[in-house]
Amino acid sequence: MEDNTQFLEKATELFIENGSKTLTMDDIAREFGISKKTLYQKYKNKEALIEEVLDFKLKEIIEKMRKLDTEVENALERMFCRDEQMKRAVSSNKSMMIRQLVKYYPAIYHKHMANFSEKFTEVLVKNIEKGRKQGVYREDFNAEINAKLFIQMMMSYDSSPIFEVNKINRHDFNIEVMMLYMNAITTEKGKEVLKKYNLK
Repeated sequence: MEDNTQFLEKATELFIENGSKTLTMDDIAREFGISKKTLYQKYKNKEALIEEVLDFKLKEIIEKMRKLDTEVENALERMFCRDEQMKRAVSSNKSMMIRQLVKYYPAIYHKHMANFSEKFTEVLVKNIEKGRKQGVYREDFNAEINAKLFIQMMMSYDSSPIFEVNKINRHDFNIEVMMLYMNAITTEKGKEVLKKYNLK
């Protein structure tokens, strides 16, 4: 079997393309040209593999976010920077993977979302602290609570009973959530910078 990073990269792609329930251990073994026995020596079941794939992808996304934090000086502008791989991570195929996780592996989904929320909150709180020093974000709100509200709104697309995903596409939904959040936390100085972002 190839090295662990390469294996997880390929396995992640397979889950994104096929969905967490649809993809079987037989499919994975066949794709890698290995026996199912060899695969089960590494992972006791598909749930264990899904958890490792989710942890791997989360670590990769958070590392990319932190890298962008160091590369983009203005905190407000940083919120509108997007990495191509991260764009793909919220594509319709990813949405199918998440919807299947919610339905068939709820315990894994909730564990992953708690982990994701914790790590992403740290990134957002650092962005808020930086933006406050730059005068583009307000001082009079709780940074951690607002960060978590933003995450909850973004993630509600896949699991909310309120939004009909066949009527509102993910891109438009994400833009509305982003602009709602940014308008809520910016100062007048920040709002002037915000005007230049026409995302639609």
